[in-house]
Amino acid sequence: MPKFALTAALAAALVSPAMAGDFDGTWSVQLVTESGLCDAQYSYTLAVRDGQVRPIANASSGSATVTGRVDAGGGVGLNVATAAANGTASGRLQTRSGTGTWRVSGGLCTGRWMAKRHTVRTALAD
Repeated sequence: MPKFALTAALAAALVSPAMAGDFDGTWSVQLVTESGLCDAQYSYTLAVRDGQVRPIANASSGSATVTGRVDAGGGVGLNVATAAANGTASGRLQTRSGTGTWRVSGGLCTGRWMAKRHTVRTALAD
């Protein structure tokens, strides 16, 4: 299975710029395969900044392209593409964690994802 599924879990997101700080930070994402031909689980690290989601390179992330956003309510929407497969992930982030589902196009595999925030940002006066 392509490394795509790993990145799709994350994950990860849709956030309006006005509320982007609510979910900004580094997130650890674990994808668990529930059906199909993918590996049993994948782990990724993603960054959210101003509502935009991007992968943080690590040895297991492969060469996936991740595009997506986190909305003001924490709703996550991602598209992930590799040379071998494409997929989507959706769900919801909260202050310190998140959950959702993912799927690889063509029904290759589906599953769920869980995310944990590395650190929680606090508001500072300017």
